[in-house]
Amino acid sequence: MPRRQRPHPLPTPAERRRFRRHLLAWYRAHGRDLPWRDTSDPYHILVSEIMLQQTQVDRVLPKYHEWLEKYPTFEVLADAPPDEVRQTWYPLGYNIRPYRLQSIARQAVAEHGGRLPSDEETLLSFKGIGEYTVGAIRSFAFRQRAAILDTNVARVLFRVFVGRGDLKSHAMKRRLWAVSEALVPHKHVFDFNQALMDFGATQCPARKPKCLSCPMKRYCRSYPLEA
Repeated sequence: MPRRQRPHPLPTPAERRRFRRHLLAWYRAHGRDLPWRDTSDPYHILVSEIMLQQTQVDRVLPKYHEWLEKYPTFEVLADAPPDEVRQTWYPLGYNIRPYRLQSIARQAVAEHGGRLPSDEETLLSFKGIGEYTVGAIRSFAFRQRAAILDTNVARVLFRVFVGRGDLKSHAMKRRLWAVSEALVPHKHVFDFNQALMDFGATQCPARKPKCLSCPMKRYCRSYPLEA
């Protein structure tokens, strides 16, 4: 009978502290100045997160400001004509997203007084709000201790703490969620999760990661990656 592989253990408390310390120091030096980092408004956070799905930051920046000027609240967005909403979204692409945002706005108005709730279970009841977006809203808008796992974050955690396996498999995704949840600090959650996303986008991208200048290279399970 073949021997079953034991699951890879989660980072130890010492490994977690080291990773947090290095990541936050990197973020203080290299973090990007983005407008959605200057607000705790759940609606603004939601707009930025939906816009950033599969879209580069430089394309989102002008549309983010335009959108919030035109639709400053859930109530205004909920009442807007759908065709107008779609046209305002142009040219970001993935055109299901503006309808998804408007659907969330209508549910927020109808069921929650025009606000987003802060608890995980209720947020997941919104069609169009998934596990990652829940973590983003809870940690960025409500400053709660909540994990995130988007494409950039998954890649960083896989490279640093795993190193081998199928990054796209369901089993690996669940494993990386567990790693992310273990790493989230009790303080500075906002900065930590923002740092994870920035690190994946600029220091550890899919192509040409900057391994030589990486603060994690001494203990990264994937170092060195080919340029």
